[in-house]
Amino acid sequence: MNYAVYLFDFDYTLANSEKGIVGCFHKALKNLGYPDVPDDKIRPTIGMPMEEATSRIIGSADTAEINAFVENYRKEADVYMTPNTVFFDDAISTLRALKQQGARIAIISTKTRGRIAEKFEQDGVTDAIDFIIGREDVQTPKPDPEGILLAIQRFSMQKADVLYTGDSFIDAAAAKNAGIDFAAVTTGTTTADTFQSYPHVRIMKHLKEILA
Repeated sequence: MNYAVYLFDFDYTLANSEKGIVGCFHKALKNLGYPDVPDDKIRPTIGMPMEEATSRIIGSADTAEINAFVENYRKEADVYMTPNTVFFDDAISTLRALKQQGARIAIISTKTRGRIAEKFEQDGVTDAIDFIIGREDVQTPKPDPEGILLAIQRFSMQKADVLYTGDSFIDAAAAKNAGIDFAAVTTGTTTADTFQSYPHVRIMKHLKEILA
């Protein structure tokens, strides 16, 4: 697959942040007096907008309640998230290989830009990407195409020259809504069978397959 621009999701696509995310949810639930929930209820929410994930986990649609939970979660994440996030073994080498081919690279995520940047800086691999568009950079998160379209605009590229890669049906829907090609990677909780129902150019088991 040869494109001028490669856009990527972050959680479960480039990095495994499950330990950090799950752990912070457990801590926030305890801090605020909610009953704990099993890990299997938290994992499928990874990659969702934080407000939606929180609503599902605490079983409430009350905006004030959700916002209070998110604030507590973020205080825990300031301490525990980045130390408990690890890049997949082939992630940075794949990004660098694409850069060596002359491609431009950006991340489009429902995670905050600052949190993602912290991980790249901590590991000394900021050279692997051009920029990050996080939750704070858009009015509406994925599956809305706003973040993807903003990246395309920044790169001054045509949609036909852009590929978005992600691990979730949310990413697949975002690419569809943006009108660009999508490659799925099954390193998250969305199955290959689910991806079959969305437009895609490839379904991969490992990110490095994008170089083939």
